[in-house]
Amino acid sequence: MVSDQTRLLFVGINPGLRAVAVQAHFGGGSNRFYPALFRAGIVDRRIDASAGFRREDLNHLLDRGVGITSIVAGASARADELTPEQLLAGAKALSARVELIAPAIVAVLGISAYRTAFARPRAAWGRQPDSLGGAPVWVLPNPSGLNRHASLADLADAYREVAVAAGIEPLADPA
Repeated sequence: MVSDQTRLLFVGINPGLRAVAVQAHFGGGSNRFYPALFRAGIVDRRIDASAGFRREDLNHLLDRGVGITSIVAGASARADELTPEQLLAGAKALSARVELIAPAIVAVLGISAYRTAFARPRAAWGRQPDSLGGAPVWVLPNPSGLNRHASLADLADAYREVAVAAGIEPLADPA
């Protein structure tokens, strides 16, 4: 889900089974991606993609300059089911995709997957020293309901910071 106006490309690890079933990135019921976008002021409403995207929500994301993709295209119940080979191959394909999309910033959601996919075992959170397809890369917390290391507030803060860096003006604080 991207447009020629994509400023910030969020990159998940791979789609979950539910996301594929409803044809919507982060479409699983326990995923905190859309609540974090709302709380960060990136979008002006709570998007519920658990039954698929509503046209107006999809258009709002695109109008705000937000694109969404994943490292690995294939679905799994859990990201930790992916092999290192799948992540490495996905990273190569992602690099080519990013060159075509040309976002201002790429935000990879999940540090363990990033470390494996991009052969950066010591990578830390935040902006990375390397670019991807010509775009700066940030590594941010994964919003999966299985990843409780970061709170919703932590996710929102991180997502707001990268959105501002990508030139997306935050909307009024919904809190």
